[in-house]
Order: sequence, then C-alpha cells, then structure tokens
Amino acid sequence: MGHILDNESVKLLVKAFMTLENEEECKAFLEDIMTTKEILDISQRFTVAKMLSEQAVYNKIAEETGASTATISRVNRSYSYGTGAYKIALERIEKKN
Repeated sequence: MGHILDNESVKLLVKAFMTLENEEECKAFLEDIMTTKEILDISQRFTVAKMLSEQAVYNKIAEETGASTATISRVNRSYSYGTGAYKIALERIEKKN
C-alpha cells in the first residue's frame, strides 16, 4: 500500500471494514459512508476488473457496464500493474462460488 494511504484515518477505515460480518452489514456501512453515486462508481470499476479478468474487450465492457474507455483503461492499468488487490478479491470470490 502506498505511503499516502498510510495514515490513521485510512487505518481506521480499513479496521471498520474488517469488522463487518456479512453482506447486509457491508451494504449498510457503504450506504452510511458514501453517496449512492460513489458506491455505483466503485462497483462499476470492480465489474470492469472482473470483465478484464475474463479477457473481455473494451467495447463489450463499455456496452455492458456503461463505463467510459478512460475508466476501463484506468482500471486495466490498476488490474495489470497495481497492487494485485483486484486479482486477490476476484480469486477469493470465485473460490467461494
């Protein structure tokens, strides 16, 4: 994790997420701390990452998610060269299914 995120506020937020025990608690927490638009934007990015992991092409991703090519490109950069968190989360979701 980058040092810019290594502060007490971020640490507290991460700890808060880690206390949530189920989907309902997580959705309620997201609703309390974010706007609906923020939640939808972040969920769109995660869906884009999932589709990229499935080798979908940009046109199909844009059509199915409504994401701009700039957003898809930004997610692809993070997915391909970032911390690996997208891949970890997607792999764990796949294992649970």
